[in-house]
Amino acid sequence: MNTLDAIRQRRAIKHFDPAHQFSKEETQQLIELAMQSPSSFNIQHWRLVNVTDKALRVQLRAAAHDQAQVTDASLLFVIAVDIKAWSKDPARYWVNAPKEAQDILVPWITPFYSSDEQLQRDEAMRSAGILLQTMMLAAKGMGYDSCPMVGFDFKKVAELVHLPKDFALAAMLPIGKATKPAWPKPGFIPQSEMIVENHF
Repeated sequence: MNTLDAIRQRRAIKHFDPAHQFSKEETQQLIELAMQSPSSFNIQHWRLVNVTDKALRVQLRAAAHDQAQVTDASLLFVIAVDIKAWSKDPARYWVNAPKEAQDILVPWITPFYSSDEQLQRDEAMRSAGILLQTMMLAAKGMGYDSCPMVGFDFKKVAELVHLPKDFALAAMLPIGKATKPAWPKPGFIPQSEMIVENHF
């Protein structure tokens, strides 16, 4: 599918075919496409919990106010972020870059993040948002649909996936074969409100 069409056609789908399964190759392709997402300093804060355990899916559905897409979608990813990823061997994020780039950028990472916990969290969440959009467009391009979710008990989901210390949850992302279309797009704010020329 054309990228522009995928952007226009992507919707949050609530009804999925529970009998449909992704092949291993399709799942791997989706993950490889997700890996192309950009992140500040290439830190790649995201961690994807690929929930394949059906019993765990049922528990996650309960924690998500019984939303059917949690169990019915072919794939379910719990998207987490490692808030302290910036401090974990930052040179590894630039291992394939030219030495000139490594010498400039790697030394910036620790001083940029170390004294600002709000920035650490904000940057991790920004990275997760970019990853989510990449995955949703990739899924649409592959002929599938998705549903980004934050309507769940974050504390309970963190317990269920054994979220490590210094990690945070960003969203859940069911992906699969839609059985019902989304309702019409609910509306857009006017561009005159959305676009600000130069300053507010």
